[in-house]
Amino acid sequence: MAERPAADAAPVDAAPAGPGRPAGAARPGRGRRRDRRVYLRRYPLLFGVLVATRRRPVLRLGRTVLVHDPQAYLDALTRLPLDRAAAGTVGGTAHRLGADGLLFDQEGPAHRRLRRALHDGLGAAGVARLRPAWTAVLRRRLAPLAAGEPVDLVPVAAELAGVTTAALLGVDADPVALAAAARRAAATAAAAQLPGPRPPGRARAARRAVADLADLLGVPPEAAGLAGMLAVAAVNTTVSGLPRAVAWCADDRLWAAAADPAGREALVDELLRVTAPSPLLPRVAAAAGTAGGCPVRAGDRLLLVARHAAGAHRAGPDPADPAPTRTARLVFGAGPHSCPGARLARAQLADTLAALAPHRPVVTRARADGRAALPGWARLVIRAGA
Repeated sequence: MAERPAADAAPVDAAPAGPGRPAGAARPGRGRRRDRRVYLRRYPLLFGVLVATRRRPVLRLGRTVLVHDPQAYLDALTRLPLDRAAAGTVGGTAHRLGADGLLFDQEGPAHRRLRRALHDGLGAAGVARLRPAWTAVLRRRLAPLAAGEPVDLVPVAAELAGVTTAALLGVDADPVALAAAARRAAATAAAAQLPGPRPPGRARAARRAVADLADLLGVPPEAAGLAGMLAVAAVNTTVSGLPRAVAWCADDRLWAAAADPAGREALVDELLRVTAPSPLLPRVAAAAGTAGGCPVRAGDRLLLVARHAAGAHRAGPDPADPAPTRTARLVFGAGPHSCPGARLARAQLADTLAALAPHRPVVTRARADGRAALPGWARLVIRAGA
């Protein structure tokens, strides 16, 4: 079942000039239609269920609670005790693969220590220290645009993520190999969580991918959990989100806002809001409570739909009239379950848009990825526009 917001009904052609939108800009809708393809390619049945139920703020289906409403989403993340190692969550999958601590399964004091360490490394000073690593990748990999040559943004995003992750962790690993290993570990772990029959060898492949990532990082055992978690999170959200954001910017012709340092921050938040690199957060309640007035029992599975909580299904990116910051940044979670890499993600996207804006690129080829852990593009080729 495909999502059909009202904005999609508009033809994709030139629109009158308006605030934040120059004359000749594309009508809103083209970016949304293209971006929908990543969901339909990777998780078509799940996407259909979420679309069919999105008008219900909270909906119980047996022991599963679908949460679309922003306040219910906040309740689930800030008021409900969550079981971080339960079956069906990423942490539970990590335990099942024999990789305790490697994939998002920290809890209790260890989880709090981890978050403090991440905030120290990913604060303003940490991002400033890492910025030269990814800007060098952008200068080199985007240079062909000036000569009229095409650029596939997916490998650019992968190298950018690998370089940044290696610098953050202080490891001497090839950034392209690191990104490939982190993507493989996440994809096989995600496949192990999917419902239904599991082909022979799937769990074994997942364990091998996680072990390969740990070996590549080459860090002491006591640091493997943090290093692996950072690598998986940083690489997969970047490779998923960054090309999607650029495609949407190109399709809706938002390069004027990208070129304006004063308006770029709003554009970044808007693009991250609508692309929601982690669009769905699977969690399990550790104790009874409520979410948006809906009773939740211990052991209930929660599907927290970040893209709906942030209003991505209602309105496309509009830097001239952005969603409130508090709403836009729900895609990064909330409270003790907020993403410590949010500042890094915003900085990387801002620098990518600034580097691309002079070329005003258009998308010439796009192929959705049917195997990645997160919805994204397997290939996204751009070329400098007129």
